[in-house]
Amino acid sequence: MGKVARVPRPTSPHQATLRRSVRLLREFRYEQPDPARFYTALAQDSARQLASYGDLAGRTLLDVGGGPGYFRDAFTAAGATYLSLDSDVGELAGLGEIAAGTVIGSGMQLPFRDGAVDVCYSSNVLEHVPDPWRMAEEMVRVTKPGGLVFLSYTVWFGPWGGHETAPWHFLGGQRARRRYARKHGHEPKNRYGESLFAVTVRDGLRWARRQADGGAVELVDLTPRYNPWWSRWLLRVPVVREVVTWNLVIVLRKR
Repeated sequence: MGKVARVPRPTSPHQATLRRSVRLLREFRYEQPDPARFYTALAQDSARQLASYGDLAGRTLLDVGGGPGYFRDAFTAAGATYLSLDSDVGELAGLGEIAAGTVIGSGMQLPFRDGAVDVCYSSNVLEHVPDPWRMAEEMVRVTKPGGLVFLSYTVWFGPWGGHETAPWHFLGGQRARRRYARKHGHEPKNRYGESLFAVTVRDGLRWARRQADGGAVELVDLTPRYNPWWSRWLLRVPVVREVVTWNLVIVLRKR
C-alpha cells in the first residue's frame, strides 16, 4: 500500500522504552477489575507522550471520549485547560459528579465551532465508533491552525483488539461476543457490531496520508503507542503490523 512517511522520533521526557512497554501492557490486566489503576497509569503516560509534541501549559485541550476524569487530572497537572466530551453519561459520572468543562455529545458530530481548541485528543475511542474516520475528521475541524490532533486507537488484529473477548476475536467478532455471553452469562461491555468495531492499522495509515496529501494538516508522527521506539519500522510491514501493533497513534498538526 505504499510507503509510510518517515517522521522523526520526538525528543522529550517521554521515553518509549521496552521497560515502559512492559509496564503499560501489565496494566492492561487491571482494566476491568481495577479501572482506576489502569486508567491513571495510562493517563499519566499519555500526558507525557502528548507533551513530547508541544508544551501543554496554557493550551485548551479537548478530550474526545474523556470518560470519568482520569485524563482530566493528568492533563490539568500538565497545565492544560481541559474540556471533555463523551456520549455516555454513565461513563462521565464514573468518579462521582460530572466535572465542569464536560460536554455530552457525539464524537462524529462535535458540538464545537471550527478551530475551537489548541489540542484535540482521543484515546482508545475510535474503535468504539461506527464511523471512525468521520470522528477523526471532526477532530481536525475543531482544532486551531497550528494546533495538534492526537488520535490513538486499539487495532482490531492486535492482541487486545477484541477487548475483553480477546483472543477469540481472531475467529470473528460475533463469534467472540457469543462465546463471552455463554461463558459469563451476560454480554461483554464492548459488544462487537454495536460498541466495538474492527479498525485496522492500514485504515489509519491511509486516512493519515490522505489528510496530509490534502494539505490541511502536517503529518507529525505515526507510532505504535505501547511499543518501544525501535519497533516503529514494523508499521512498514503489511500484515505483521496488524498483529504486533496493539495501538496506533496518529499525530497531526493543523495547517
